Amino acid sequence: MSVILGIESSCDETSAAICIEGNIASNMIANQTVHEKFGGVVPELASRAHQQNIIPTVEQAIKQAGIQKATIEAVAFTRGPGLLGSLLVGTSFAKSFALALGIPLIEVNHMQAHILAHFIDDAKPDFPFLCLTVSGGHTQIVLVKDYFKMEVIGQTMDDAAGEAFDKTAKILGLPYPGGPLIDRYAQSGNPLAYSFPEPQIPGLNFSFSGLKTAILYFIKQKVAEQPHFVSENLSDICASVQHRIVSILLNKLRKAVLQTGVNSIAIAGGVSANSGLRNALLEFGEKNNKQVFIPRFEYCTDNAAMIAIAGYFKFLARDFVGQDIAPLARWSI
Repeated sequence: MSVILGIESSCDETSAAICIEGNIASNMIANQTVHEKFGGVVPELASRAHQQNIIPTVEQAIKQAGIQKATIEAVAFTRGPGLLGSLLVGTSFAKSFALALGIPLIEVNHMQAHILAHFIDDAKPDFPFLCLTVSGGHTQIVLVKDYFKMEVIGQTMDDAAGEAFDKTAKILGLPYPGGPLIDRYAQSGNPLAYSFPEPQIPGLNFSFSGLKTAILYFIKQKVAEQPHFVSENLSDICASVQHRIVSILLNKLRKAVLQTGVNSIAIAGGVSANSGLRNALLEFGEKNNKQVFIPRFEYCTDNAAMIAIAGYFKFLARDFVGQDIAPLARWSI
C-alpha cells in the first residue's frame, strides 16, 4: 500500500496532504493573512509564515488521515515554480522528513500538479486532453498526452489572467486577494455594461498587460468625471472585466480545440475557481459537444492534494530524487 505525504509551499499557502493508494485521505491548508495589508504577497513574510505553519500543518494532515508517521512511504514536494524562499522551506522540510524516515523524495512541478488534480476525483479525463491552466502567475494551454507528457501550446506573453483580476481589484480599491471579490460582485452585475478591448495576439498565446492598462485609464477617466463612479457601479465594472478576461481565455481555447482536434477540455489553477470561467467552459462544452472537466474548488487553488496525487503517479514509476535536490523559482512543464 502506497502512502504519500504531499507538501506544497510555492507561494503563500502552506499545505500538506496524505494520499493512500491514489486516494486523498487529508488535505490541510494554512492560509497567510499577513499579506492583506500590503495588497499582495510579500516573499520574505511568506517564507517566515511557512516556517511557522509547516510542522503543525503536516501533523494535522497525518492525524486527519488516521495514519502513523512511520507508514509514510515517500514525500512529494513542490520543487517549483514559485517564490524561492517559500519553496526552500517546503523543500528543506521534505528532505529532512524523508531523511529521518529513510524514505524516497519525489519532486513535483507545481503546474503539472494543477493539471493532475483532475485525477483526484471521478470523473477523470482520458488522454489526450487540453487543459487551460490559469493562476496568478501563469496562463497556459497545455496538451496533456500522459501523466507527465505535457506540451505547452499557448501561454501568456506578459501578465497572467489571475494578475489581471488582482490588479483590477487593486485599481477598484478592493482588498487583497481581489480576484474572488471581483467574481462575487460580478454575479450581480451586467457583463455588457462596459466594453474592454480584446488583445489581438496571433496563435494561441495570450496578453493581459494592455487590458490592465485599458481598465486603469477607463477607471481614471470615469472617476474624474464622476467621483463616486466605482462605488455606484462596482458590480457592473466587475462583471464587464470578468466577461472580457473569460472571453479572452475561451476564444484561445476554442482555437486550440480546432487546431488539435482534441475533444476533452479541462481547467486548472487558482482562476479555475472563478464562477464566470467555470460556467463559460461548461456552456462551451455543451454547445460544441466537448467533454469538460472542472476540479472541485478545494483543488483549484494551491493545495498539497495535487502534489500528493502527482507524487503517487511518480511513486508508481519509481521516479525519485536525491538529497542534493534544490528548489527552482522557474521551472517549465
